[in-house]
Amino acid sequence: MSKSLVDTPRTFEDMMRMPVLFYRSIGEDIYAHRSRNPLKSLFLRIYLYAGFINFNLLVIGELVFFYKSLQDFETIRLAIAVAPCIGFSLVADFKQAAMVMHRKLLIELLNELEDMHPKTLEKQRDYKMDQFERTMKRVINIFTFLCLAYTTTFSFYPAIKAAVKYNFLGYEIFDRNFGFLIWFPFDATRNNLIYWITYWDIAHGAYLAGIAFLCADLLLVVVITQLCMHFNYISMRLESHPCKRDGKEADKENIEFLIQMIRYHTKCLNLCEHVNSLYSFSLLLNFLMASMQICFIAFQVTESTLEVILIYCIFLMTSMVQVFLVCYYGDELIAASLRVGDSAYNQKWFQCSKTYCKMLKLLIMRSQRPAAIKPPTFPPISLVTYMKVISMSYQFFALLRTTYKDN
Repeated sequence: MSKSLVDTPRTFEDMMRMPVLFYRSIGEDIYAHRSRNPLKSLFLRIYLYAGFINFNLLVIGELVFFYKSLQDFETIRLAIAVAPCIGFSLVADFKQAAMVMHRKLLIELLNELEDMHPKTLEKQRDYKMDQFERTMKRVINIFTFLCLAYTTTFSFYPAIKAAVKYNFLGYEIFDRNFGFLIWFPFDATRNNLIYWITYWDIAHGAYLAGIAFLCADLLLVVVITQLCMHFNYISMRLESHPCKRDGKEADKENIEFLIQMIRYHTKCLNLCEHVNSLYSFSLLLNFLMASMQICFIAFQVTESTLEVILIYCIFLMTSMVQVFLVCYYGDELIAASLRVGDSAYNQKWFQCSKTYCKMLKLLIMRSQRPAAIKPPTFPPISLVTYMKVISMSYQFFALLRTTYKDN
């Protein structure tokens, strides 16, 4: 455990550092409303919009390539190869659109969490914040590495391969290839100038897609980590409450304590609803696309050369880890909110007044309907959801492989 984590209090901004920094690298400033430099904010906004216009033009090129490849059975494998990239791009687009459409709600959510964040070192120890932060950082580091490894490998592998062949293996021609299968209305490999401009244009589009895809999930990880920490604190306070029974003053203290906990619990539940408003539709698309992505990537892995297999294996790991990440934190949120009711029942409520017991009963009843991430038409997201997505992906994969082999 790092010294800074133990000896100095951590601010909410410290928890948000990774998603904020990565978002700013593509021009998205979550805290633009706090900026004292309007010119910088304007520049970032222009950079963001220009980047997404370029990125969506590339996505249109991928869709055209996909359509053209479907016209002939001989090129259908190319359509299958580009399909996962299209799915990834559309999910990244939708996640960013959700952030833009619900910006006010996002700012409200983050401000509320920042206000609730324990400020002093002593309070943070009471909340056991170091345990939550340590797990969160490990998850963020692993997923960030995989996501950036995927976009970097797809973007730069063709250029590195061509450079090695040309400079070290004696090839007379530098192969002008791209990492992504995209249709262009012009010859993008006609000469070096056009090729390299197009190449870096594609590389920037891939980076922007990767960051938009990554940061929405990093933001979700930070928010749910905070909510789980608050639910856990409520559980600890309820279970350790002594339930004094020394007359009216003690009963008044018990009731005041319980009212405070009920308000705290209600506030956490309301924030969970904000998270659902932000993420529900993007997560629905995410899970639907993830099933198809994993299916198409697995097909590529079983039907390609070794070098293509290695590249797509990184993509496959990224897709599977991303789905697992969302499902894991959805499961943690359900478990943390359910523990509130268990902890309330485990205290010495039988020593308290009838009024206290009735209020406690209402808290326990409310906690039986756990906080959860709920995409439309989907059950609450948990590890069971992950198993369903993987099962669905395998069914699609088996159908695709059988159909392809039969033809």
